[in-house]
Amino acid sequence: MEIRAFEERDWPQVWPIVEQIVRKGDTFCYDPHQTEAQAHEMWVVPPPGHVVVAVEGDRVLGTSNMYPNRPGPGAHIASGNFMVASEARGRGVGRALGEYLLNWASTSGFAGVQFNAVAASNAPAVGLYERLGFTLIGTVPGAFRHPELGPVGLHVMYHDLGA
Repeated sequence: MEIRAFEERDWPQVWPIVEQIVRKGDTFCYDPHQTEAQAHEMWVVPPPGHVVVAVEGDRVLGTSNMYPNRPGPGAHIASGNFMVASEARGRGVGRALGEYLLNWASTSGFAGVQFNAVAASNAPAVGLYERLGFTLIGTVPGAFRHPELGPVGLHVMYHDLGA
């Protein structure tokens, strides 16, 4: 598996990954009814942000975007997201994308990485982030409307890069 910069020609393989995850509505705070064009605008962030794909040959296994968490006085903290194709889960793709994001943030001069809204019910993601060195800062009770579980907490997680 290789992680490389996203190219527009990757979108036809990235979109089905994003669409499947977002439509399910159980992990990300994105509108499950968004159009492909809206998803593209949301996912493919402009510089100084960065978008990558994890590929095996010509097949996209996952994708990540990364960017300053906030403008101005908050721009020294990075944020980002990653999504893995359902058939590629359990193969280390998410971990590799997470490690890539942390390395990008560090080499880009960010002081840390903050995930603003991690669904508390998304145990695989929470566990992965903790293994990557993220700390659970706090939880907003009931802030995520899970389609099956109802209101669940949204975690704020942080990784100090020491920059």
